[in-house]
Amino acid sequence: MEKRLGSRADHKAVSAARSARPRPLGKGRGGGIVTHDLTRRGLLAALLASVATPLLAEAPRTSQRPLSRSLTHGQAATPVAAVPQAGLADLVGAADLGGATSVVVLDARTGEVLEVHSPETALPPASVAKTITSLFALEKLGPDHRFSTTVLATGPVVKGVVQGDLVLVGGGDPTLGTDDLGDMAARLKARGVRGLTGRYLAWDGALPRIERIAADQPDHVGYDPGLSGLILNFGRVYFEWKRAGSGYNLSMDARGERFAPQIDLTRMAVENREAPLFTYRLGQSTEDWTVAREALGADGSRWLPVRRAGPYVAEAFRGLCAMQGITLPPPEIVAALPAGTELARKDSEPLAVVLRGMLRWSTNITAEAVGLGASEAASLAVSGQVMTDWARANLGHPGDFVDHSGLGSQSRVTALGMARALVAGRGRPGGAHLPGILREFGLTDDKGKAMKDSKVRVRAKTGTLNFTSGLAGFIQPPAGRELAFAIFSSDIDRRAALPMADREEPPGGKAWLKRARRLQAQLVRRWAESYCA
Repeated sequence: MEKRLGSRADHKAVSAARSARPRPLGKGRGGGIVTHDLTRRGLLAALLASVATPLLAEAPRTSQRPLSRSLTHGQAATPVAAVPQAGLADLVGAADLGGATSVVVLDARTGEVLEVHSPETALPPASVAKTITSLFALEKLGPDHRFSTTVLATGPVVKGVVQGDLVLVGGGDPTLGTDDLGDMAARLKARGVRGLTGRYLAWDGALPRIERIAADQPDHVGYDPGLSGLILNFGRVYFEWKRAGSGYNLSMDARGERFAPQIDLTRMAVENREAPLFTYRLGQSTEDWTVAREALGADGSRWLPVRRAGPYVAEAFRGLCAMQGITLPPPEIVAALPAGTELARKDSEPLAVVLRGMLRWSTNITAEAVGLGASEAASLAVSGQVMTDWARANLGHPGDFVDHSGLGSQSRVTALGMARALVAGRGRPGGAHLPGILREFGLTDDKGKAMKDSKVRVRAKTGTLNFTSGLAGFIQPPAGRELAFAIFSSDIDRRAALPMADREEPPGGKAWLKRARRLQAQLVRRWAESYCA
């Protein structure tokens, strides 16, 4: 039976989040309501803080297809037999993960390989792929790049009325929130706009229209939304239910901290069943959901993914304008960007700040948006190939990518390729930002407790898919040898055998992930103590 949505823990989460901006979730495992939400101010404060958290906080599926590459490629020769590995295989074996595990640690300055275990086994990177996406976007777009969302008028404003069309223009900002759009509507009001003589248009062509990132994920998981040049609330709509007698009052809105415009594009109905938890159908002009009555319990809420990103944002902005007394007709999505005069604008934070948030929260939609913006490709598959080719030419070919977030399980990397790519990437344009925007972790002892007296810093990215876990980054002592490392574990067969209904919280998944993270923590501590003294 599916997890009940109305649990006591769920209610606590909802009460804390009910009026908050959506937290950018990556591959969260919650089967019920939304977990903890953050305001934009709180999110940025968290992103900019330099507080270390215990290793580890996040975590593939294996392919035995090795990438043809030598341990000495591009570096001084280090015979594999000479690499000290005492106890390394025992640690990997004790983790009892099944499938395959690939491990590499090397000197970040000289490239000397220090320890390896199956270094050229190609495995899914999961969200560790976001490190390559960050390097790719930093070089192609620049660390100071900002994504802009604007409102244009195709004619002059006369006595509060636009003499022509009003155009909402998306620039592919993956961090745009409802409150940002609400402030843009308020700026229109401040300029005296009350209506228009023409049409209300929306242009979302800055990025290709994609209904979902990966096809092998459950319909209802918020980390697999659609996207376009117009993105809102990380591609999610807020579903809320309240007990009303023997039934429920349901609502779907674009929830912000200060605004919550109702959304009619997405519709929900309760059905008398125990499972499945949700069903989904993409209609001609709507997105139609049903939810199992037995799972609702009392009052609650949950974020759900939006597949038609552009129409969702356009509808939300129309509702926000109505709150300001501005009357707009139903939106029309247009393929060509009309010329016009700018009336309102919202710029994102600089790309380096956006990427820091992406790496901290592992937001898939952010990775796809910045990757597509950097590649200028017409599809996600082509964009993944563009990044693969760029990485092969500039980073020594860490692997092959089908997307930019790592959600697509067909991407493959090697631990050796990834560790070397991180080092090479720092020398690329904009790449010097990478260590500083990676999340900082603290070392843990054998009991999993933080080693508060350790002065070694670990800057890394985690990655998690079902029965897939990865970690890659840098180990930085106060002085002496800096290390680059990559650890990937995956049981591909076990993951592939999961029915769709089990893919949000698979049986045995939490225990497997706990063992994978324990192994990662043991290896990182081992290397810090062995090579960074």
